[in-house]
Amino acid sequence: MQALAFLALGTFAAAFGSILGLGGGVVLVPALLLAGPWLVGRPIDHAEAVGTSLAVLIVTAASSVVAYARQKRVDFRQGLLFAATGIPGSFVGAICTDRLSADRFGILFGLLLLALAGLLFVRDRLRPLPIRWRYERTFIDAAGVRHVYGGHPAVAGVIGGAVGFISGLFGIGGGSLFVPAVMIVFRYPAHVATATSMFVILFSAVVGTVTHAAQGHVDGTTALFLAPGAWLGGRIGAWITMRMSDRRLLAVLRVAFVLLALRMIFGT
Repeated sequence: MQALAFLALGTFAAAFGSILGLGGGVVLVPALLLAGPWLVGRPIDHAEAVGTSLAVLIVTAASSVVAYARQKRVDFRQGLLFAATGIPGSFVGAICTDRLSADRFGILFGLLLLALAGLLFVRDRLRPLPIRWRYERTFIDAAGVRHVYGGHPAVAGVIGGAVGFISGLFGIGGGSLFVPAVMIVFRYPAHVATATSMFVILFSAVVGTVTHAAQGHVDGTTALFLAPGAWLGGRIGAWITMRMSDRRLLAVLRVAFVLLALRMIFGT
């Protein structure tokens, strides 16, 4: 029974995270905190839940990236820049964490997410930012709609560093900021944004796991039991999004980010 629970939890968390480009920690961390005594026979504290979730996230991200790469939805060129500047940015953000009182974390981050979600609702009405793209690419979604988006190394580096800093400051995965940021700044279609987000998350998950493991915050046995479901869920999430039009996926993202923002604001 517990084996099936591990498989179901890993699969659902990974599929959900893969579809939205968030990774899966949004589901896995609270699930481990609530169901820890039943799953592993003892309570799991917040630090261990986060560390174990990051370890599982490596599998989720790797599975998703493999599937998305075959669909040619990952922007590897800019993804490497986002990762290169995002990782040191997250370290700086973590150092500055003590400067904010704990009771304001969720509210401030939630308001930021709500603002980004609002921009996603009016994205199609916004004028493109005056950025001269260094390269331009196209993507055709499941509905046959052709999307044009671009990239700029310097701007990508700034976005990566800012997302890393804010995610490190608030202790929350950068995918929740990365996805709306690239959709607004570079006009990424939703499919490319979520796929590239999983590629960037793969790097941050490895770094985060090593850091937490050094502090004894990773339950290797629990992560191992969740891994098969995470691999399966990552592939399922990629399969589901491949069959969604960009408009439908964008609608899902808008709702998800609003709900996440409200949870951060009122859940504190």
